Amino acid sequence: MKTLFLSTALLLSFLCFAQEKINWMSIEEAEKASKKEPRKILIDVYTDWCGWCKRMDVDTFQKEEIVSFVNENYYAVKLDAEQKDSIVFKGKTYHFVKKGRKGYHELAAVFLQGRMAYPSIVYLDENLNIIKPWPGYKGPKDFKVILDYIVEDYYLQGTFEDYIKSLNSK
Repeated sequence: MKTLFLSTALLLSFLCFAQEKINWMSIEEAEKASKKEPRKILIDVYTDWCGWCKRMDVDTFQKEEIVSFVNENYYAVKLDAEQKDSIVFKGKTYHFVKKGRKGYHELAAVFLQGRMAYPSIVYLDENLNIIKPWPGYKGPKDFKVILDYIVEDYYLQGTFEDYIKSLNSK
């Protein structure tokens, strides 16, 4: 009886602490998935040394509301801006560019439009075109507003500032 109780308690505690996570994929996987079922893509451009990137991983990307919303509405990609492996995107191969002691990945530079700031979230439309790179750390509340702005196509109707004003007037 003790064993059954202990096993049940352990199972319940595991289930309570088990957390859904964002379904991160590579850009190649997202491009392939988007051809089958078109969705917008969000790309977390980060580096291993970036403290704000790590903080966003914990503070924002693990929040239940964010996890479920991203998984339902986007393909999510993690892109190390300093990765050495080549990436094929939209039929073109992008490479690592050595610069000084480090370097950068060409695709990260394309997505960030040359403004190499970390973390940055880049949004692509269903046709894999850049909507907007969004630099800087975002907490869950601010990030959710941006996710809504992009996924609901408000960016086609006006600026983010106008969108915020319309939210505040309601």
